Amino acid sequence: MADSFSKKENKKKKIQKQKEKALRREERKENNNKGKSLDDMIVYVDAHGRFTDTPPEKQNDEDFDLNEIQLGAAPIEPEEVVKTGTITFLSDKGYGFINEEKSKENIFFHTNNCTELVKKGNRVLFEVERSPKGLSAIDIKIAR
Repeated sequence: MADSFSKKENKKKKIQKQKEKALRREERKENNNKGKSLDDMIVYVDAHGRFTDTPPEKQNDEDFDLNEIQLGAAPIEPEEVVKTGTITFLSDKGYGFINEEKSKENIFFHTNNCTELVKKGNRVLFEVERSPKGLSAIDIKIAR
């Protein structure tokens, strides 16, 4: 009895897969690292962090001044503690926003953090603290 068309196609695919697998096996045998000497498998890192085959004693190193190397994060410039701004919004419920002069950033405040009675349009001095919802102004005083 003759095989159906799909059976013939499946047999062809199976034979093709076996041939491809045999070819891949031969390629792995040719390209494997077994039998190489230890010197052929070692890779060095140069002074700039790049991989190289040259041992460190044969590399042409530049002299580095150890005092110029800075470890850790870049130094942080201290921010000015007291900032100035203008009250742009003040609600009846006691909160508002101050427009900071240098960064033009709106910073939230509550009247509980004011040392004096403030109103919209006042120029104020304040400090900034990080709250769970973002930046907020504290120690708010009217600028004179």
